[in-house]
Amino acid sequence: MTMTDEQVRPGQHPRQSITLASEAASVPAARQILREACTEWGLDQGAAETGALLLSELVTNAVRHGHSHSVRVIAEQPAPDRLRVAVVDRSRRCMPELHHPGPEAIGGRGLLLVDALSDRWGTDLLPWGKRCWAEIMIKEGAQ
Repeated sequence: MTMTDEQVRPGQHPRQSITLASEAASVPAARQILREACTEWGLDQGAAETGALLLSELVTNAVRHGHSHSVRVIAEQPAPDRLRVAVVDRSRRCMPELHHPGPEAIGGRGLLLVDALSDRWGTDLLPWGKRCWAEIMIKEGAQ
C-alpha cells in the first residue's frame, strides 16, 4: 500500500492517492483514507461520510468489474467548494452503466446510489484503463 499526500502549491487544492489491492478488503481501507483526508483538510463529517459512501461504491465496482490486480484511490478537493473521489483501474472493458434493477435483484444499485448522492459523476477513459469519479459540493461554512 503506497499513499501519497501530494504537496499543495499556491493555486492548487489538496489531493491524496493510494494504491490498494483489487479486493473487497480494500473498501474499508479506502473509506478510512478518505475520512482522514477530509479531517486533515477541515471538511465536515457530512462531506466525509458522503464521500466515503461514494468511494465505497466506486471501489466495489472496480474490484468486481475492473479486472485489475490493484486500484488507485484518489481523494481531492479540486475547488474549495468541491470534494472529488475517484478510482482508477487498468480495464477499459466493462464501463460503468446506470441500471435500474428490479426489487428482487441482489445487486446492481451502486451507481444508482452514486447518481443520487453526487452532484456529478462520470468515467474518463485512459490509455491503459479508466477513472471513475464522483463529486459533491461542500456547503459554505462546512470547512
